[in-house]
Amino acid sequence: QVQLVESGGGLVQAGGSLRLSCAVSGRSFTTYTLAWFRQTPAKEREFLAAIRWASGNTEYEDSVKDRFTISKKNAENTFYLKMNGLKPEDTAVYYCAASRAYLPRTSEQYDDWGQGTQVTVSA
Repeated sequence: QVQLVESGGGLVQAGGSLRLSCAVSGRSFTTYTLAWFRQTPAKEREFLAAIRWASGNTEYEDSVKDRFTISKKNAENTFYLKMNGLKPEDTAVYYCAASRAYLPRTSEQYDDWGQGTQVTVSA
């Protein structure tokens, strides 16, 4: 079991940047994949990016890979989603999550989730 605590959401202007943080704890979490998803009422939970903690290998959803970057700081047990060039359609609740699988892309493959943080991008 992995515990995740998110921070960094808020209100930003279109074209701006935001960095979300997810603090991770739990036995053997360094063997997990850590990921970011987002969800709106109109859409299913959408995969954005994932990072395999031990190796640093990453996976991105094609539609955001040019604007979003996933990274981690081992010493702080924290991983991040840096979002550049934000658009109103990026408005959503953003979640971090953990999986024992190797860089999965579907929400069903993730076992533990953060509480979610709201990101709102104004036009």
